[in-house]
Amino acid sequence: MEKSKLTLPLLDKDHLLPAIPYPTDIDYHVKKPSQGEYDSYTNNFWWCLQNVAKGIWRDELPYAKHMFEYTIRESLDKMVTWWIGTQEDFQVSTGKFGTYFKIYLPESYWEMYQKTYADSEYTNMWESIFVTCELFRILSKDVAKHFQFTYPMNDDRNMIQYLKHVRDLPSDAKEIF
Repeated sequence: MEKSKLTLPLLDKDHLLPAIPYPTDIDYHVKKPSQGEYDSYTNNFWWCLQNVAKGIWRDELPYAKHMFEYTIRESLDKMVTWWIGTQEDFQVSTGKFGTYFKIYLPESYWEMYQKTYADSEYTNMWESIFVTCELFRILSKDVAKHFQFTYPMNDDRNMIQYLKHVRDLPSDAKEIF
């Protein structure tokens, strides 16, 4: 079993422990994405948003929230992590579940990130969805530029149009399209 690089002996009064290097969190530093990873997360983000929209439209709160909090948020958080990595030369950890996002994100991005969390009111959910899209777009484009990846602008544009369409449907609509 490999020992953790975060090991710090608190007491060794009999001097029995072998020499242990100074603790480091290097194993938890943000890892650079491959083109395939970047494409997978951006694709997942933009294409799975339609499930959130349909869940809201169908008044399926648990489904809509689940799709957003587990599928969309995973992609958002991965992009936040990669963006922070690009800013910090991949020499930092963002902590478990983004514990340190607030430390590394500029205040304006952190404010946006906070707004990605909504309660169970559909109006508030729609607002958080569009803030999430905006933040994801900003960060994803920066990450793409850093690595010379291609940002899927057509997917972005098309999904935003679809989301607005579903959000603006009258309550008595019989179908989405």
